[in-house]
Amino acid sequence: MKCSQFLTELNDFLDGSLDQKLKAELSEHLTWCHNCYIVCNTTKKTIEIYRENKIYELPDTLRAKLHDAIVTKCKSSKPTPES
Repeated sequence: MKCSQFLTELNDFLDGSLDQKLKAELSEHLTWCHNCYIVCNTTKKTIEIYRENKIYELPDTLRAKLHDAIVTKCKSSKPTPES
């Protein structure tokens, strides 16, 4: 199986809506293809996070650093007025 085939079937693989033969082929592909494993695992975890719909509290120091970084980035990307 090629990576392009795996990616085509990824949605159905994660939903569990594949026949057993194709599911086994995709699972076998994941045992040796690190790139597809990372894509599959990351996609699966992202779906789980959205399904849980939890708000993750940030520590105050991290929240402040993130806020400062966003403000700095926004200020640096503002267009300058033309004369």
